[in-house]
Amino acid sequence: MEGKMKVAVMNGIGKMGYTTRDIPTPKDDEVLVKLEYVGICGSDMHYYETGAIGHYLVEPPFVLGHEPGGTVVEVGKKVTHLKVGDRVALEPGKTCGHCKFCREGKYNLCPDVVFFATPPVDGVFQEYVAHEAALCFKLPDNVSTLEGALIEPLAVGFHAANQGGAHAGQTAVVMGAGCIGLMSMMALKSEGVSHVYVVDIMQARLDKALELGADGVINGKEQNAVQAVLDLTDGFGCDLVIETAGTEFTTRQAIEMVHKGATIVLVGYSKSGEMTLPVSLALDKELTFKTVFRYRHIYPMAIDAVASGKINLKGVVTNIFDFDDIQNAMDKSIADKANIVKAVVKIADETRL
Repeated sequence: MEGKMKVAVMNGIGKMGYTTRDIPTPKDDEVLVKLEYVGICGSDMHYYETGAIGHYLVEPPFVLGHEPGGTVVEVGKKVTHLKVGDRVALEPGKTCGHCKFCREGKYNLCPDVVFFATPPVDGVFQEYVAHEAALCFKLPDNVSTLEGALIEPLAVGFHAANQGGAHAGQTAVVMGAGCIGLMSMMALKSEGVSHVYVVDIMQARLDKALELGADGVINGKEQNAVQAVLDLTDGFGCDLVIETAGTEFTTRQAIEMVHKGATIVLVGYSKSGEMTLPVSLALDKELTFKTVFRYRHIYPMAIDAVASGKINLKGVVTNIFDFDDIQNAMDKSIADKANIVKAVVKIADETRL
């Protein structure tokens, strides 16, 4: 397909604009995807607000967005499992395939990953993208491309649940009811965890957690979250905590609210990258700490969970912005975090060929 496409670019901190670029030509092992929905992730907002995450520095003009869903419009010569008209969710990280981590199946740890919207690699706030076909997962007929765009954050939630060894009979607590917290909660429920409680200080987000299937919520501003969990577990403590808030305070609470021998999964990044924690208490309890970096081998599982009705991805979305409204989309996502749980940019109408 020849021609030009519209691309939204970050021209500086807090500044969005548009440009035109050539529609990319897919390589033999790639497909060209017409993008329809792209989620706004917390990392997108952080780059937009500060221009950097750790040592990843934005050099404008830069394209944000790494949570895409769309429709295949062109297929490379070597691609056999996809055809024009297939609706797909795109896994945004292309790895080298031959390093120690890739060979062991832990490809999310590949040091040479090329990941959408991680500088210097552009993201996908644009009309088309050419992407490796093996990283494009066909969506069943009952899963929309809006839901396809949300498979990426859901994959983080499933990876967190898997890292924690989630299973039936457990009581789990999710710290933080943002998008990843809600995704983690739904992943835990879909994997059979018996009781899942969510802690946050924003009541609107807690209401959303209840709407999406949490067994209960705790407003950390109004209650002592540790005592609330102990009360819910007859003083014993919970089996598993997934910490998505990324604060020292909530991580300390996680150590206090779990029982001996329990597991804590750290997902959220702190602002400074450092925390001071009660390690002696963790040692006394012989706790297991697991961490999460993105995900691996999760997309088929996540798509199946949505298709089977176990997970309500559409219910997470609180705001849909038009592609032409990208500046407002980014500004509002940052300014109204109490009410905007998950925002998505609609690039184009969903295609039905």
